[in-house]
Amino acid sequence: MATKNTIILAAGKGTRMKSKLYKVLHRVCGRTMVDHVLTQVEQVKMDNIVTVVGHGAEAVEQELGDRTKYAVQEEQLGTGHAVMQAEDILGDLDGITMVVSGDTPLFTAQTFDNLFEYHKNKKAAVTILTSKTDEPTGYGRIVRNNLGIVERIVEQKDATSEEQAITEINTGVYAFDNRALFNALHSVNNDNAQGEYYLPDAIEILKKQGKTIAAFQMDNFYESMGVNDRVALSKATKIMQQRINESHMRNGVTIIDPENTYIDVDIKIGSDTVIEPGVQLKNQTVIGDDCYIGAHSEIRNSTIHNGVTVTSSLIEDSEMLDGSDIGPNSHLRPDSHIGQGVHLGNFVEVKKSTIEDNTKVGHLTYVGNAKLGKNINIGCGVVFVNYDGANKHETVVGDDSFIGSNSNLIAPLKVADHSFIAAGSTINKDVARYDMAIARERQTNKPGYYKKLPYQKD
Repeated sequence: MATKNTIILAAGKGTRMKSKLYKVLHRVCGRTMVDHVLTQVEQVKMDNIVTVVGHGAEAVEQELGDRTKYAVQEEQLGTGHAVMQAEDILGDLDGITMVVSGDTPLFTAQTFDNLFEYHKNKKAAVTILTSKTDEPTGYGRIVRNNLGIVERIVEQKDATSEEQAITEINTGVYAFDNRALFNALHSVNNDNAQGEYYLPDAIEILKKQGKTIAAFQMDNFYESMGVNDRVALSKATKIMQQRINESHMRNGVTIIDPENTYIDVDIKIGSDTVIEPGVQLKNQTVIGDDCYIGAHSEIRNSTIHNGVTVTSSLIEDSEMLDGSDIGPNSHLRPDSHIGQGVHLGNFVEVKKSTIEDNTKVGHLTYVGNAKLGKNINIGCGVVFVNYDGANKHETVVGDDSFIGSNSNLIAPLKVADHSFIAAGSTINKDVARYDMAIARERQTNKPGYYKKLPYQKD
């Protein structure tokens, strides 16, 4: 039975990245480069996916998990040698095998699918994925004869001036007849300056055997961009970001300044949401309909329901329900759950707390390890004192309570519903329903004290 397979080359360290992190694990819009490639390959419905790992093998396997099989290239002896490491898994199969590099994060599933279809229709031993560009420097050129048949691939350093003028380039992606691939690789030698086994040499061997060599030219050259250094990483990120932002805008999201809006690839955003410049949406964040995400807000791995307003604030691993709002300059730390219609004003920090519907926390307040009920008013400068130097403790405040400005609530503490905390109080005992708690020094006025001061003025 004919199979459909892919080999992802991810064994290189990537010395030009000048990084402790292995090249294919650098991220583009929230996902590693090799994950981008695998995700697109998966959409083409493969029978087998083999990722060839070497440097950083454990880290790559941890990143991709059981979504792929693995082959290990112990020594980096070239692309042909890397593909050979997959022979134990794929060598005995009939069908088509695509080879793609793990540092090309911009390829799409549609392009891969088109390559497979073209290869199958041409009944070729190998089909080279090509593209055209006005800037072919650095790429291998596709040399065709007067009938348009591929003659050979010429690398930049070996090309004549006439060949260097060719604008059709090799993207480094190939679809092979699987058995022909591994048979040809056994004949590839390393008689070159680098002493390595090159995958394109297998194409020359197949041509000499009289096999059909085809080339499929894709439309978008930028998909083929490989990332070898930080400059290329930045360019790839910019292209991916444009692709992501345009997709959201076509789906009904208003992005005021797409050039300065940073949205990871897995983000979901509802219709009629407006996003101002400088916003960063990261990880697995979900934004509902009719939200307003103000300038320079950052939302990480959080769920924002419908009609929420976020004004210049940071939200991490938290949830805001319908009609709530936050900011400016406020912070939801992990495990914060904000109910419907809740108002969190400027300079409010919430951590590992639940705030239920219609509670108001106006400004300059810290809420940590707390459970706040509905319809509570929290005054300015309130601190939920949750840490005793060794352990965190919880404060519970019931519905319809009033917490006066500049109060300290020292946990563990329970404040019942319909209770009142007087401004300026430090509360360390539970408060019963309908009670008012006041805990502050009685005011004392010292007559004439001003006249004793050295800086007095009459």
